[in-house]
Amino acid sequence: LASMIILGNLAKFRGGVPDPGITTEIAALVMFAVGATLVAGSTAVAVAVGGGVAALLQWKRPLHEFINNLSETDVRAVVRLVVIGLVILPILPNETYGPYDVVNPFKIWLMVVLIVGISLAAYVCYKVLGEKVGMFLAGLLGGLISSTATTVSYARRTREQPRTASVSAVVIIIASTIVFVRVIFEIALVAPETLPATAPPLLAMTGYMALISAGAFFLAERKGGTPPDHASPSSLTAAIVFGLLFAVVLFGVAAAKEHFGEAGLYTVASLSGLTDMDAITLSSAEMIQSGRIDADTGWRLILVGALSNVFLKGCAVAVLGTPKLLGYIAAIFGLTIVGGVALFIAWP
Repeated sequence: LASMIILGNLAKFRGGVPDPGITTEIAALVMFAVGATLVAGSTAVAVAVGGGVAALLQWKRPLHEFINNLSETDVRAVVRLVVIGLVILPILPNETYGPYDVVNPFKIWLMVVLIVGISLAAYVCYKVLGEKVGMFLAGLLGGLISSTATTVSYARRTREQPRTASVSAVVIIIASTIVFVRVIFEIALVAPETLPATAPPLLAMTGYMALISAGAFFLAERKGGTPPDHASPSSLTAAIVFGLLFAVVLFGVAAAKEHFGEAGLYTVASLSGLTDMDAITLSSAEMIQSGRIDADTGWRLILVGALSNVFLKGCAVAVLGTPKLLGYIAAIFGLTIVGGVALFIAWP
């Protein structure tokens, strides 16, 4: 069978076809192997592989279009993720170091792989959807890739297109809402047993912000706008910086707990939230899982970091955006901070 496939492709090539393709031929070889697997008795594996091949053949054209839309930078981003996850991660020691036994190179880099993977997956979705991305999806994907970067992009955009202020405000608040969804997802991956205690208040905050987002969405002007392109998120430098920041936050939370009690923890959380939500989220989840802090303190640390991050994004809008956008964002983020503070105080 393989010989016939090779001879057939050689004949096509000599007949003037520059790129005859081998998709069908490879599928034929795989299905031959599937038949052999069925004879051997592994029915489940054979059915799964056969179904997968059929699906790939059905999606052949969309997959080709997607690959053609990838730039060299995008391909390098995927390769970086492979290097980060499959080359660097396995060789790191899975042991704790430092005076507080919180610095674990393997776990720290695993968090890096997690964050880069989530961001790259969102970026791939953005590349697939392209110009079809509307306000909601722009905010959703922006929140998964980087809500701060999304805020900066749309704030700058209003300088060039002042009429898009309301649309930009909607995208920014949706991206900020998705941050809480991302936070819950990260906790589920890192410390799933803590979800019964940490998820309800964070879901309440998510629902509150979703209501604000819905109100802003329906009041916004439906004009203007394809969203700005998002940069590829899997920079190796950014990954290393995040890993270092995560380690610093882990160490800072442990030291603050040891020397200053809960007041010190909230100071660390607020400062960490200014730069990166993932670091305080993952470090808090790790500390809850290890028993260093309780779940009630953990979700409150995450909330403080999130509110600090909201404040930073408001400052970015004040510096980079138009007065009209600042008016929208000041009202929206003001409600967000008030709701967050109320949740912090009132939740049992």
